[in-house]
Amino acid sequence: MEALRQDDPRRFGRFTALARFHEGASAVQYVARDTVSGEVALITAARSELAAVPAYRRRFQAEARTAERLAGGWVAPPLDTGEEPETPADGPEPLWTAAGYVPALPLAEAIGIAGPLDERALRILGAGIAEILSRVHAAGAVLQGLAPGTVLLASDGPRLTAFGPLGAAASAEARPGGQLSVRLGYLTPEQIEGKEVSAASDLFVLGLLLAYAATGTTPFTEGPAEEAARRIAEDEPELDAVPEALRELITDCLAKDPAARPTAGTVAAELALEGAAGLARGGWLPERIAAAVADQEARVLALEAPEETPETPEKAPAPVPAEAPEPVEGTAAPEPAEGTAAPEPEDARPVGAAPLDAPAPPVETSVAPAPAGSPATAGPEDARPVDAPAPQEPAAPVAAGDGDIGEDRGTTRFLNTGPRPPQSDRPTTQLSLPHELVAPPGAAPAPVAQPIPPALPVAPVAPQQPGPTYGGPAPYPAAALPAGPAGSGGAGGGPMVSLPLPPAPAPVPDPAASRRTLLTIAAAAVGGLIVGGGSVAALGSGDTAVATDDKPAPKPRRTLPGQPPEPRWIYTHPASESSPLTTAVWRDKLLVVTSESQASAVDLRTGKRLWQRADGAKGQAALAAGADLVFVASPSEFLWLSPKNGKVVHRVRYTDAFGDLPGLAVGPLAGNSGPVIWFTGSHTVTVKAPKPKKGKKKGKDKEVAQGHFFAYDIVQRKELWRTPVPAGRAPGTPAYRVVVDRSADVLVRQDAAGLTAAEVKAAKGKGSIRSFDQKTGKLLWTKQYAAASPEAATGGDEDGTLYAAVGKDLQAFEADTTKPLWRVEGSDGSVFGTPLVAGPLIHTTERSQLVGAVERESGRLVWRRSTEVPGTGNAPSLTLSGSEKTLIAADAVQVTAFSAADGERLWKFQDIGSAGPKGATVSASYRALAAGETVVVQRDRAFYAFPVA
Repeated sequence: MEALRQDDPRRFGRFTALARFHEGASAVQYVARDTVSGEVALITAARSELAAVPAYRRRFQAEARTAERLAGGWVAPPLDTGEEPETPADGPEPLWTAAGYVPALPLAEAIGIAGPLDERALRILGAGIAEILSRVHAAGAVLQGLAPGTVLLASDGPRLTAFGPLGAAASAEARPGGQLSVRLGYLTPEQIEGKEVSAASDLFVLGLLLAYAATGTTPFTEGPAEEAARRIAEDEPELDAVPEALRELITDCLAKDPAARPTAGTVAAELALEGAAGLARGGWLPERIAAAVADQEARVLALEAPEETPETPEKAPAPVPAEAPEPVEGTAAPEPAEGTAAPEPEDARPVGAAPLDAPAPPVETSVAPAPAGSPATAGPEDARPVDAPAPQEPAAPVAAGDGDIGEDRGTTRFLNTGPRPPQSDRPTTQLSLPHELVAPPGAAPAPVAQPIPPALPVAPVAPQQPGPTYGGPAPYPAAALPAGPAGSGGAGGGPMVSLPLPPAPAPVPDPAASRRTLLTIAAAAVGGLIVGGGSVAALGSGDTAVATDDKPAPKPRRTLPGQPPEPRWIYTHPASESSPLTTAVWRDKLLVVTSESQASAVDLRTGKRLWQRADGAKGQAALAAGADLVFVASPSEFLWLSPKNGKVVHRVRYTDAFGDLPGLAVGPLAGNSGPVIWFTGSHTVTVKAPKPKKGKKKGKDKEVAQGHFFAYDIVQRKELWRTPVPAGRAPGTPAYRVVVDRSADVLVRQDAAGLTAAEVKAAKGKGSIRSFDQKTGKLLWTKQYAAASPEAATGGDEDGTLYAAVGKDLQAFEADTTKPLWRVEGSDGSVFGTPLVAGPLIHTTERSQLVGAVERESGRLVWRRSTEVPGTGNAPSLTLSGSEKTLIAADAVQVTAFSAADGERLWKFQDIGSAGPKGATVSASYRALAAGETVVVQRDRAFYAFPVA
């Protein structure tokens, strides 16, 4: 961390910058304070020279949306995002995002302070990152954001700060013609072979990351430098120093064949079945790292906004770099002096490239070895030719990523805590596109560059002033990828990696554009993750080289507890339609979804949509009306639909069925039992003003809402009874929920949000339960239970017992007498959610994310387990499978499956939400619906059908 420089922004929206936190290849992070709340935040601001590149802006914004979708758990929730201006100003608008500040150290810095992590810390680190990956992969996406500098170690667990290749870039540079050159810090076997990255690629990098955290080095270092890429693609990793209990799992992650690697869910389950948060309880960081984190937090909280200086010293003119000579075969190009950006070799882009958005036909590409260059930093000593002079070291700030903290003149340095080992250099090899991606007819082939010879070792670097060590302590030597079958640059080509970019907005066609500008991403060794050398990604070409060599069949994956089962199907509600309002299962055959525009049905066997019907727009949850009709209550009528095609079979308008209640507004369904539904409604009546006394003026008539509680038979299609009830808060329809229906009566509670001010005052902070006669609807009694509030979660059973949250405890009462029966003590600072009655047990849920079971008769605790979701929120909602063997707990972060009998955690599931480039961030909680041997998990538009016991 260092003081703000003279040219650093001081304000980002409502945030005031306090200090520089970290300088990355493509963005700078600032510690800032929210001027509204006073909270400390971490601002990630794009470099101004990159923000002007349209491709960079799209990628920055896409990765910011990914962070929003992943918010929660091990991803700090975003606080604000700099919005695009409606009218562009002169020059590029700043790009920035704000997230909550969490005291933490980058993994590379932590390893530099305390050395390799122990087995327990490795399990927590790996499980936390795997939990994030499982959410990303569930949506069919690939993260590509893992690196020692993007994974942080906080006191309660790991954090991830990069959500795509841009955030994890080792270097990024704007190129002429609107290009963006980005180098990543990792390499996988499939990238070397020219195949597309996939979810398995993230698992390979996770394996590299864990091996690095376990040993302080990387698993492919031994051997000649020129064979580095071959070792990644062919050799077995060196994992002797990895704890034996984790060696097999990390070996599986580093399998050459992507199909042989475990899934993220498998890795998370094997590392920490109880979840990373559960395993990290009680602390997990080594003492020196924990001290450094605490020191960082203290220094951040002590920061004050710097005083504005009226005069700004003139900056020294930036040196004009000399034109770089073309590299000589067999040698490396001279490196730039420290403090200047490493220039991109000319062959890193196609000559005469057109704008990025211009269309282009598929092109053949090949990869040739190119001069070595360290990403976003000065080149290492051993990357120069033997007889090349050493570059001079001017007194200028070092570039990002070299492990030191750069400073301007007149700034104050904030030192890190604790010593660090000598910083090692990071020799790398850059691989880039040849000069011509598409050779014109008759053109001579481009000369082939020769591989760079192994660099000579250099003397150890002396220890430097303590500071962040964002590079790894044991980087790989320089190396070049082998040429393709026809030689480097020949027809065989080299490795071509296709990395996904979000679809860009449709550009204005440029008739002068002859080919599409490519966003090139070269993988380079950084942070001690992979061998020096890398592969080039040409994003936008649309073609990827496909390997044709046969490979042995992958070994079968181990099946582990904790890994969610493969969904039977996945259904996505169309983006062209409004979001779902209600979802219900019809007779274990259909999933009926209502929205603002229509009702639709999905086949529960196949996940395919069968029909949609506009008449069901804004309908309430569908119910079974006998064996062959789907009942839906819309705002103006009851509908009975055919389950085969959605055709309206019967229609009863409220104006016809309840003609004596003109303008009846039907409220939400309160509950149902068999063919009977209960619901509330209200209508407005005019109350005449009383006759005035002699000599007085007549008062005005009043419009008054009258409330009713109804019972209706949806099979016979007739009203059973209605009874007047107090109207609720404006517009007047009270919202009831059936707590339990018994043989003689039905117990109902009113939603606290619908209580009038007079009712709230009369209740004196206590909630009420009403009893209505099953046959006549007559109000039998109204009772209060101890100190249960109007908002308290309640449930009941047919035996006459009521269960209610009272304070932090769950209590049982005799419903008719309010006599207390037993009490279950809850967690401090938490409250119970709505319990679920199942046979002899009551399943409980708490805001502290604890789920459990108690005996109905005695209240004896049978089991209690945590969902391991970090922090607190609403209590998870509970659903039992059709067999009542599996208990599903759904909250805002994940879905967790337990064995209903003993609380064994079976699996958990998360998704990333909407993955479209312009899709709205999904903040909806998960829902679970049981259908026979299937549980349907919903999050907004996404539905997953999981098999359950």
